[in-house]
Amino acid sequence: MSFKLSDLCGYRKVVIQCHDNPDADALASGFALRWYLEQKGVSARFVYGGPNPVTKSNLVLMLENLEIVCEHVESLETPELLVTVDCQYGESNVTVFSAENVAVIDHHQVSTALPAMSEVRSNYGSCSTVIFEMLQAEGIDINADRRVATALYYGLMTDTADFSEVSHPSDRDLRDTAEFNKADITLFRNSNLSIDELRIAGEALKNTIVDDVRCTGIVEAGPCDSNILGIISDMFLEVEGVNTCVVYNILPSGIKYSVRSCIKEVKACELASFLAENLGGGGGHLVKAGGFLKKDLVVKAGVRFEKEDITRFITARMNTYFDESTILYAGEYKADLSEFAHYRKKRFRVGFVRTADLAAPGTKVMIRTLEGDIDMEIAEDACIIINVNGEIYPIKKMKFERSYEVVDAPYVYPGEYQPNVIDNTTGERIPLLPYAVSCESIGGDGIYAKEITGRVKVFTIWDRDKYYLGRTGDYLAVRVDDPSDVYVIEGGIFAKTYEVCEE
Repeated sequence: MSFKLSDLCGYRKVVIQCHDNPDADALASGFALRWYLEQKGVSARFVYGGPNPVTKSNLVLMLENLEIVCEHVESLETPELLVTVDCQYGESNVTVFSAENVAVIDHHQVSTALPAMSEVRSNYGSCSTVIFEMLQAEGIDINADRRVATALYYGLMTDTADFSEVSHPSDRDLRDTAEFNKADITLFRNSNLSIDELRIAGEALKNTIVDDVRCTGIVEAGPCDSNILGIISDMFLEVEGVNTCVVYNILPSGIKYSVRSCIKEVKACELASFLAENLGGGGGHLVKAGGFLKKDLVVKAGVRFEKEDITRFITARMNTYFDESTILYAGEYKADLSEFAHYRKKRFRVGFVRTADLAAPGTKVMIRTLEGDIDMEIAEDACIIINVNGEIYPIKKMKFERSYEVVDAPYVYPGEYQPNVIDNTTGERIPLLPYAVSCESIGGDGIYAKEITGRVKVFTIWDRDKYYLGRTGDYLAVRVDDPSDVYVIEGGIFAKTYEVCEE
């Protein structure tokens, strides 16, 4: 159902509509889309409906300082094309205006029938990111107008709780690409908390629940903006003996929560995802994250939608997460090989990149991939493998030569998100794929592996500060030629790429 922004340029009378009670992401998305259309000679109105005009102080400042014209309307003359941004036509929070044609640009879960022209990316943190990528696809640089760059940056920032819930690499690309006006962002951010919201934070912190054994904390807050949950959780994490915390509030439609962690053994994004498993969605960054539990799914799981039951439920999920997680450190872990089987790689084609082709040896870089960001140092003897599903991992040249051979064939990338390397010093973004070469696995000495039951966190020899998570059905692997090299292989990938070694 996807379409391009240029497809909108064939219409003469265009109206862009965001949801009622618009937030910063909705305003930014509509503003950037209108900016694009005006560059293409298309005149467009930007509107929202509902009973209430924008009054929140940070949004009023955003509209004024960035010169965003968004009209609050009760009725609308039928346009040739109506484009909804940060929402879907016909949703309950969107005033329905008639239109000859409808298009949708959004990042929420699909909740209604979509028109033919739809671009809904539910795994993105903001609609601003969707607009950003669609502009990029048209060759449009958002930094050509600092107001647009600032708006999109702020839209992403507010929809991901100060970037704490950023999970998709495209969100990180927008965050890092936008050349925003720092003074405006500082002003908007510091106009976001009302006296009533300050009182909510104070009241919440009176009723904390702390687990001295697991060093965790949980607290319920009253109804408030999601940013306030982040403020409360930031304060809670500063308490001695609290290494990980969850702050939540109960809304009519579900439970919104914020997660914080200050230890490397708990990624806030991963804990947020665990809490939402089968009940909603969660994600974010290593130390800051958040999520949402849908009321209907929580009730269906047998939890009464009442304060005491919800508190017990979240506490139980937190305890399960900590009690059923095993942590392994490469170099310290000694595998009991009687529990492992010997496997070799099947013969299949993948891609690889010599890291020295990307930057000078010694350069510290971050590999941005769909699975997350990987930190490493460029070295003459280091390569990067691009595996069968597009997943990325580093490998030493010596180990590469034991396991792969270069083939004379063009490399075709199989993944969704095209990975980049980012120079940590200069910020330069270097795409991996232009440097990728085809290679085929040749088996080598193979690995010892066993299927994982439960949750296993592995700190590899490549990155001792971030763990790789293995779940039930994945495999824990140890290289035969280097027992200190322990890592996780996703179950589906393992089945595609490994076979039992006939001794």
